[in-house]
Amino acid sequence: MQNNLFFRGGHHQDDSTERKYGRVSQNEYILTPDQIEAFHRDGCITLEHVLTEEEVEPLCSMFDQFVNGDIPVPGKDFCDMSQPFGTPYDEWNLVNCMLPSRYYPPLQNNIYERITNHIAAQLFHNHNHTMVKDYDQLLNKRPNRTAAVFAWHQDMAYWPGVEALHMNVNTTATCTFSLALDDSDEENGCLRYVAGSGAAKTLRPHRPLNQNREEGHALITDVRDDEPIRLAPARKGSITVHDEYVVHGSGGNNSPHRQRRTYVLAYRAHEIVEAERKIGFTHSHNDQVNWDTFEDGASHRSPQQTT
Repeated sequence: MQNNLFFRGGHHQDDSTERKYGRVSQNEYILTPDQIEAFHRDGCITLEHVLTEEEVEPLCSMFDQFVNGDIPVPGKDFCDMSQPFGTPYDEWNLVNCMLPSRYYPPLQNNIYERITNHIAAQLFHNHNHTMVKDYDQLLNKRPNRTAAVFAWHQDMAYWPGVEALHMNVNTTATCTFSLALDDSDEENGCLRYVAGSGAAKTLRPHRPLNQNREEGHALITDVRDDEPIRLAPARKGSITVHDEYVVHGSGGNNSPHRQRRTYVLAYRAHEIVEAERKIGFTHSHNDQVNWDTFEDGASHRSPQQTT
């Protein structure tokens, strides 16, 4: 694999002195005040045309090497998020690769990481948090896989709460970026979310999508018929950003030919990441410290059966 993940060209530099918002330089994307407000109000925003075609293509090539098995990923960190562990690879609908930059270090500090690091700092500039990368993830919805559904959930349902982290501060500050490596729309299963559902910073009841957490990683929560569901389509090179409490998911891939590849980067407050690592939690599905062992008083932690 060529070391071209650090592309330094593109048209953005030509107009850097003229632009106040958007991609203003190689490693900088300036948010508008309205975008920052919408993120904290609605829980999700879409940033259009963040990366150029020339910057996205090396990431696509890297992505395909993971999905095709050319870059090996051990254990449960390579799985189908829509089905039980152990499902034959040919039957996978929603291919998931956790922590790709751990398993392929040259991926670290690529252009996507540098730009999202700059955006994350802006989102929490007024909250006195130093935002750092917590984990990365690759997701692919194969074509014509109507079952490639990401169930409704809140990200905090997967992670330890402040009680389990033994923290002295009460924050869960998170911004999760999803880079569209393909055009994403309703047909091939773009992200969808319940606008404002995370504003109260409370966790809804969740249950395992499969029979229990040993059989599959995914969780699911319920969404009422009267809640405001929004779609978040994104063109290739665009990014959606969501917080840790907004209820979100995505539908299956109904396109007969198009896949939907997504490159996820999550940033959290430095003190949270430090506390996670101290208890042995890295977001790997292979962690010994996992969802079932958190002692944070969350009612949905106990093993449950799906109905």
